Amino acid sequence: MTDESHTTKLAAKGFVSQSVNHSAGEYVRGGAHTNTIEGYFSILKRGIIGTYHHVSSTHLKRYLAEFDFRYNHRSSLGFSDSESFHAALPGIVGKRMTYRRTGQQPS
Repeated sequence: MTDESHTTKLAAKGFVSQSVNHSAGEYVRGGAHTNTIEGYFSILKRGIIGTYHHVSSTHLKRYLAEFDFRYNHRSSLGFSDSESFHAALPGIVGKRMTYRRTGQQPS
C-alpha cells in the first residue's frame, strides 16, 4: 500500500500493489490505505526520539527488530505485558552484546 507511489518493481516480483491519492483527498479506497505503516513509523519515531535520542547505523537492525517485536506484541492485538515478556525471553538466550570480544582484555 502506498500513497501516490508507483511500485512497478514490486509488481514484477509478484507483489500486489495498491495506492491511494492523498493529493486528491483520497485516503482510503477499499482495503488500500497507509494508516498501518504511518502508525508504525509514528511509534518508531517517538521511541527513538523519546528513548534512545540517537540510533547508529551499526545497530539500526537491532532497534528495528525491537520495535517490530513491540508492534507485533502490543495490547491492541490481545497480548498482555506478561505474554509479551514471555515471548521475548527465548530471543535473549545465549546473546550478549559487547563492544569487545568476550575474554579480550581492556586496553
